[in-house]
Order: sequence, then C-alpha cells, then structure tokens
Amino acid sequence: MKKIVVTNDDGLFSPGLHLLYEAVRGFGEVYVVAPMESRSAIGLGLTLHKPIRVSEVIVNGIRAYGINGTPSDAVHVAYDVVVGEFDLLLSGVNVGANLSLQDILASGTLGAAFEAAFMGIPAIAFSADVPDEKQFLDERYRRYLVESIRAIVEFFVEEGFPRGVDVVSVNFPRTISYKLRVVPPAKRRWKQKLDKRVDPRGRVYYWLYGEQLEPEPGTDVYTVLVEKHIAITPLTLSLTSPRVELRIPEEIMSGER
Repeated sequence: MKKIVVTNDDGLFSPGLHLLYEAVRGFGEVYVVAPMESRSAIGLGLTLHKPIRVSEVIVNGIRAYGINGTPSDAVHVAYDVVVGEFDLLLSGVNVGANLSLQDILASGTLGAAFEAAFMGIPAIAFSADVPDEKQFLDERYRRYLVESIRAIVEFFVEEGFPRGVDVVSVNFPRTISYKLRVVPPAKRRWKQKLDKRVDPRGRVYYWLYGEQLEPEPGTDVYTVLVEKHIAITPLTLSLTSPRVELRIPEEIMSGER
C-alpha cells in the first residue's frame, strides 16, 4: 500500500488541504503534515535557526500534524518523524494559481514539492485560480476539483512520472473545465512594482505588487487565464543551461590584465 503525504502552504486549516486529502485518501495510507499557519510565497525556505515543533491535531475528523515551520520543513517532518519513507508528496490545493516561473520559484506549495523531489520522492503540486478559499466551499467547484485531482493522481500512480520529470505542477481555472493542456511555464507573469507610501507616523514604506503581463500563447498562464483549461506542467530540478561554448580568457582568471 502506498504511503502518501499531503501538505500545503496555506495552513493546516485551509479548505484546499482537506479537499486534497478527500480526493486521494483512497490511494493508500495518507498523512497530513503542514504548517499550522499560512506560509505562502516562501519558496524552498527551511527553518534552520530555531526549533521546529510538531503538534498532533484533529481537523475535520482527520488526524494531522501541524508544524511551526515551512512547507519544505513539513516534508522532512513527514519523512523523519511522522511517516518514514513514503511514495508520493501531494501539495495544495493552493489558493491562487502558481503560473510562470516567477510564481513557481516563489511558491511554498511548489517549494514542498521540490523539497520532496530532492529526496527522490515524486511530487505533484495543485493550485487553483481562485481569489480566496471561499470558492473551495462551493459544492460544485469542490466536486470538480476532487474528481479532477483523483483522476490526475490515479494516472501518475499507475503510469509513473515521465523520464526526467521530478515535479508536476497542476493549475485549475476559476471556472469548471475538464480539458487538459500539457504546457511549459511562462517565464514571467508579473511586472513587479514598488508603491511608495507613508504610514500614520510619517515614515516612508513600500508595498510590492505585480501588474499582470500579456499571457504568452502555449504557456501555463495562457492555458488557465485565457483558455480557462487545466494546465499540467512537468518540471525538472535541473537548472543547468544547455551546453554552450563559453570561452573565458585565462588572463581574466589569473588576474593578468
């Protein structure tokens, strides 16, 4: 029987986490290990300079393990404390889509998936283009996600990951669609800006936000936001550039200039 760990970055009490558990609980022994509170946009962050504490709790009738750390910490807690060796890491369902490399590299949802992949554990991250967690409580949309996740996980459990794929990122549109597109990530989704503001005490501070760029056809952003279909994006841990001819003069290395 497969051992599956479910985690997220929105916190142990997020409806998306329990929706994911509901979708996959029939595939084996399923364990829930996640941050107690939201740790969004933390990427691959690990807790290295303070203790990680683990609390066993019951949430909606489910035995779960909440931690004071990050989603990536949750992977290690699952492996070293709660479960031992396990077969599959599922992360999500994230409130908000994780589209483009910008989102993927910043996301705690994807961070947990990558952390598992570093350990040789296949991982699938699920995100939905919803404005807040209330849409997860809509019965029709909830059923759509549960059915879709169950089918996607069943496929990868039976077929395995394609060669060279370490993580699969799945993004659902805001409206219901069962059409799938296997697409690469866009490079950028946002143009980041800093808004200068002044607090009530007259001190200047800045608020970072993003303005959405025009979606590029054939990418995850275009699939979810324009076509309104499900985007499945295979990812690899290798960030190595393709082989290139790069000649660095020896005098630069030796300081003889």
